Amino acid sequence: MQGIFFRLSNAVFLAHSEDPATIPADPRPSTSPNPLTGVIGGWEGVANRPLGLADAADLLMTPGRTCANGEPVPLDRADWATLVEGLRVASMKAYEAARARNKDRIVEVSGEPAESCANCHRVYRERWQQGRPTCLSPP
Repeated sequence: MQGIFFRLSNAVFLAHSEDPATIPADPRPSTSPNPLTGVIGGWEGVANRPLGLADAADLLMTPGRTCANGEPVPLDRADWATLVEGLRVASMKAYEAARARNKDRIVEVSGEPAESCANCHRVYRERWQQGRPTCLSPP
């Protein structure tokens, strides 16, 4: 989650405060930690992130994956598939808003990927324990 989903979703939220088209490229774009100033920055960089989230949703449906606590991802639960599909749909809305280069629309729809994550976390993630999130065993 932290390596892919968290990083990709944060790039969408960066577009709230500034117009991605006006942010200058980093002098060393290939090493820029800011997704809006890297090699593929600006609005294209913003659009790539929710598209990546939608594609990464497939990882959540991959047999053999485990949660941080070592429990298998609950692929046998119908709600898991529904929650993962919610992430995919919400991410595609953010992708379309970014492709349209519409900052107001990005602000409007970016809550949807965040809410789709929260919907899943309410069911499958325990509270932070010792500074690290873990999945719940399937109920």
